[in-house]
Amino acid sequence: MTPASVGFQCPECVREGQASVRRPRPTPPLRRAGRRFGVVTVSLIAVNVAVFVVTAVSAGLAGASPLDNQLSPLFARFSQVPVLVALGEDWRVLTAAFLHIGPVHLALNMLALLLFGSELERQLGRWRYLAVYVVSLLGGAAALQLFGEPGRPVAGASAAIYGLLGGLGVLMLVRREDLRALLTLLAINVVISFLPGVSLLGHLGGLAAGIAATGVLVLSRRRQRLQVVLVLLLAGVLLATALTVPTLAVLGHASG
Repeated sequence: MTPASVGFQCPECVREGQASVRRPRPTPPLRRAGRRFGVVTVSLIAVNVAVFVVTAVSAGLAGASPLDNQLSPLFARFSQVPVLVALGEDWRVLTAAFLHIGPVHLALNMLALLLFGSELERQLGRWRYLAVYVVSLLGGAAALQLFGEPGRPVAGASAAIYGLLGGLGVLMLVRREDLRALLTLLAINVVISFLPGVSLLGHLGGLAAGIAATGVLVLSRRRQRLQVVLVLLLAGVLLATALTVPTLAVLGHASG
């Protein structure tokens, strides 16, 4: 017999009782991560990692080291090359925003996304946070199309990260929080942007766009419809700039 709170129970009764109780199902790791760091942040990290894995495998199949994913045919197909975008390969503006050069680049950006993106998602909410991310990557793309080297391939994932840092700075400024740590981090990253192979234009374009998008959201925070209209307008202007201004410039040069 097994002691119970009142009297005793036979072992068979205990086993039957335990069998009738539903055991809680373990929460999948991705769902736990989403609850802790934000669904949008975790999803963006998953997409970036998946794209890196695909390009790494492509590099390996092409005979290069998977760690040199920038040597893969897919990387060449997805990267932003201003002259090719101007000639009609519009998809590069978006696909380049999820490309990284090597595992170190990926790890640093994903760590920043996890730390700063999750905080921004918590403060802004999912759709506003995603809007800042998209506007930031479009800002980086527009800057590259306007001022970048025409034939230079660029992986533009860092533009969105800079935009998130800019957005976080706007929120801290509104709340009159100490900005010195964030400004120091931005200054260090801007200095790093001058190193060979790093796109300063994309970083600054993403930073400016992230600041603008978050500023719009803050100024219209009590009018959701106005927020949607203004963010879509900003995204539309940046996308149109990235896709049409270089084309007009090329046509003008050709006609001249």
